[in-house]
Amino acid sequence: MLNLQRTAMFVAVADTGSFTAAADAMGLTKAVVSFHIRQLEDELGVTLLLRSTRRLTLTEAGLLFHQRSVALLKAAESLQDDVRASHAGLTGEFRITTTPEYGSQVVVPLLAEFSVQHPDLRVRHVSSSQHADLISERFDVAIRLGALADSRYHAALISHFAILPVASPQWLSHSPVDSLEALSQAEWIIHDRLSTPLRWQLTGKSGEPATLEIKKAPRLYADSAQALMAFALAGRGIALLPAWLVQKALETGQLIAVLPDYTFAQQAIHAVYPDAQHVSAKVRTFIDFMRSRITSSSSF
Repeated sequence: MLNLQRTAMFVAVADTGSFTAAADAMGLTKAVVSFHIRQLEDELGVTLLLRSTRRLTLTEAGLLFHQRSVALLKAAESLQDDVRASHAGLTGEFRITTTPEYGSQVVVPLLAEFSVQHPDLRVRHVSSSQHADLISERFDVAIRLGALADSRYHAALISHFAILPVASPQWLSHSPVDSLEALSQAEWIIHDRLSTPLRWQLTGKSGEPATLEIKKAPRLYADSAQALMAFALAGRGIALLPAWLVQKALETGQLIAVLPDYTFAQQAIHAVYPDAQHVSAKVRTFIDFMRSRITSSSSF
């Protein structure tokens, strides 16, 4: 039978690259950690780590064991949390990652409320524009917007949000847009992380389908919605942005919706998690909580 304590020690050594650092992180001595790693290798009958005076290197077997061990330890932690939750509420640590903009605007306020409801749960939020490896980085859940590309994970639909083209009133005063053709010829600020940023399917006021193909070569690109919005506020052209981000700017008149009779397809909000067979109580509870809050608020 695999010893989970030794497995956890091995993962700590592999992650830190050092017996000393792993021992310090676990509150143990280097000798104890080294002994248990040797015992683990003896039990498995393979060498997991190649030791040298300068660094530790995982063998091929060690790489495979590390990958499976991270998932195994996560499942064990989830089982422990679920058993405790059934008796005393949510405990342990809840690790969640989001994009910076949606995180600060929507998710972090929800997490603050969620943490009040579950005082024994530690919440760790990480914001990043890059999609994290949920397993290796040990995230319980990621909140992702738009189309999903990674089929390794399971996704639960939270809700949808609208996207709309916006520009500053100063820019529109000298570059009015009164038709779809004018919109296609306008100065656009482009999100360069999208797969097809220059072509969009729209719906007209009467429900008729339309296609927008941006014909004028864009001069401004950015990899975040916040940067696109800053360009738009500075009067540099039209940006396609989520309604939850630009709502206040629209209300104050800093930005204006362009051709509001046309609508872009709504975008999805998903909660993505690594294990479809066992969804922990904290993940299930947060997904239900987030759905209920976003459904009841049109601003998200």
